[in-house]
Amino acid sequence: MMETLRIALLQLLPGESLEENLEIGSIACRRARELGADIALFPEMWSCGYQIPQDVERLKSMALSLDHPFVAAFGKLSQELDMAICVTILEEHQPNPRNTAILFDRHGERKSVYAKVHTCDFGDEARLCRGETFETAALDTAAGEVQTGIMICYDREFPESARLLMLQGAELILVPNACPMEVNRLSQLRARAFENMLAIATCNYPAGKPDCNGHSTVFDGVAYLPDTEGSRDICILEAGETQGIYLADLDLKMLRSYRETEVHGNAYRRPEYYGPLTETVIRPPFVRADRKP
Repeated sequence: MMETLRIALLQLLPGESLEENLEIGSIACRRARELGADIALFPEMWSCGYQIPQDVERLKSMALSLDHPFVAAFGKLSQELDMAICVTILEEHQPNPRNTAILFDRHGERKSVYAKVHTCDFGDEARLCRGETFETAALDTAAGEVQTGIMICYDREFPESARLLMLQGAELILVPNACPMEVNRLSQLRARAFENMLAIATCNYPAGKPDCNGHSTVFDGVAYLPDTEGSRDICILEAGETQGIYLADLDLKMLRSYRETEVHGNAYRRPEYYGPLTETVIRPPFVRADRKP
């Protein structure tokens, strides 16, 4: 059994239609597999290229069911290629669509469906429904079973998202994304990986997609090695701004050994003192009129 998981970040420009995005995505997945990828990750809401029209009826017309042929095609492709695929869609939901990621394993089995919990209700995503749970799935790969979670874009700005996934056993978190990845947002991903001792793979749209700039990343979460003085850079991949398929090799043996011995994650937490974290009251200066209940 291999000890390295090769992750492909599909930092691609979307097409003008669902059919184009299926074709572009399928070609990219095939190329990723030719390059030895074990898992391929799309940017956020790939089915529509992260388009959220103001007209709610038009928005609803763009949404796909989980059984839509577009989704099914990537399930079949994952089985054909013997490669896991995390594809993203605008999901049909009531009363309004959701921002959703679907993870297929290399056998074409749907292992996880995650709808974005922290929707950007201060912007266009106010017209979407949010998800309500985080979940971790055992993903069968050529490198063996990998405990895998998903969070989407703005989820990364809340430490609780990655922490919940870590507490559920996640070793790897996949993050579809659609926003400018500047130093502070990249630092958030670095922090989530460091504090939870897990890997985080993020796939963004490239420059050319409005309000996006590439810089897809993989952080492996391993800050210290026993035979190396000081800390190491946990960023094992940072793409540039241009379109492309970017590959990173995640050393699972190293990550697992690190998680068994280092001090972060859940080793020394004191959750008995964290009661206020679950309070729902919002106090000034954080009260916002546009926050959805």
